[in-house]
Amino acid sequence: MKLRRITALYFSPTGGTRRAARFVAEDLTRRLSLETRFIDLTGPEARKEDRRFCAQELVLAAVPVYAGRIPNKLLPDLERGLAGGGAPAIPICVFGNRSPGGAVWELARLLERGGFRPVGAAAFVSHHAFSDLVGAGRPDEADWAQMREFSARAAARLSGDGLPPPLDTGGGEIGPYYVPLRQDGSPAQFLKARPLTARDLCAQCGACAAACPMGSIDPETMEAAGVCIKCQACVRRCPAGAKYFADPDFLSHVAMLEQNCRGRAENMTFFPESSDART
Repeated sequence: MKLRRITALYFSPTGGTRRAARFVAEDLTRRLSLETRFIDLTGPEARKEDRRFCAQELVLAAVPVYAGRIPNKLLPDLERGLAGGGAPAIPICVFGNRSPGGAVWELARLLERGGFRPVGAAAFVSHHAFSDLVGAGRPDEADWAQMREFSARAAARLSGDGLPPPLDTGGGEIGPYYVPLRQDGSPAQFLKARPLTARDLCAQCGACAAACPMGSIDPETMEAAGVCIKCQACVRRCPAGAKYFADPDFLSHVAMLEQNCRGRAENMTFFPESSDART
């Protein structure tokens, strides 16, 4: 089909989704010889803009997996702000070595409802936002190789004449949100947990406020004053290590992940000819 450019959209509070989205988009750029633009939807102001696409534009949309789903606070912005206009789309979800859940299918169906035409999809592994021990070193060389294989297969389908066959977005289950667990296996309740600030370390630089995708950290006090999605952007972006979580259930859940989710999770890719995952 005749394409004019590639657009990669991503929501990436801690950078893992951004890395995967840019890698696949840049590889597709080389294979298809197209202009590529990148749109970062992480900041709250960026998500206020309505974005419209057309059938001659390949759209790669990438989001992280939170509790086996698309982050629920992100859903309204994606549903309202993206109009596909028949554009072929590649939904990509990035998960922290536990499980992609149903996020890939949720994103694919969201895009389809918005007027996009999903032609392939993937779930790629990154280190977990809560702990570098979970998914340590991911993505690694084997992961990058699988991303290249995925982009090669997608490019082959997009470089032929006519429209490529659409992905069967009804082919996978979405399911409920994952219930986080404590170390003892009981449900962890940390919905109201907020990041704290070590005042003896804080330099009042504002990096945490600038990094918060919900705009919920007061740039004057550096304290969380609104919705917190536990993304860890403020913790990971603070140059002084002054931001942290102390909620007991949250810390117990992190310990559970470190105990049970350190084995190698596999990437998954999906194309129209089969509803089966490929690793």
